[in-house]
Amino acid sequence: MAISRFLIGGLASALLLTGGVFIWKGYSQVAEEAVLPDPPPALPAIPVAGASAPKRGAAPPALPTAKAESREERRFNRYDRDRNERISRIEMMSTRTAAFRKLDKDGNNLLSFEEWAVATSDRFAGADGDESGDLTRVEFATTAPKRAAKPKCRC
Repeated sequence: MAISRFLIGGLASALLLTGGVFIWKGYSQVAEEAVLPDPPPALPAIPVAGASAPKRGAAPPALPTAKAESREERRFNRYDRDRNERISRIEMMSTRTAAFRKLDKDGNNLLSFEEWAVATSDRFAGADGDESGDLTRVEFATTAPKRAAKPKCRC
């Protein structure tokens, strides 16, 4: 079984290499046949206005700047695929069903930004052990999601 896979892989590699050589040779023949035209004549210099030249009007208005999204809004928008300001159960990853149910306080199978923000605020308050209003490195480490154990390799 392993030898046949090895032979098939070797055959496929040989075919790809042969095809690459044919394509390479085809491109090199086209390059040899192509005749380069004479360079175009030099373009005339672009005239520059003098210091006393009249201006053409006021400068254009500055473009409006986009509102900077908070980190939580960016996270929310990653889940809100249809941009209707609500995350449906379908939009939430299927492995996150239990987490979705915890966040959906009113049980309508829709997650509003307010529900999302309250849960995040509660999570912060739970991690802030000394109630200082900011998280130390040790406190922040408690907010990381728990990783599932990786299955051992069956080599």
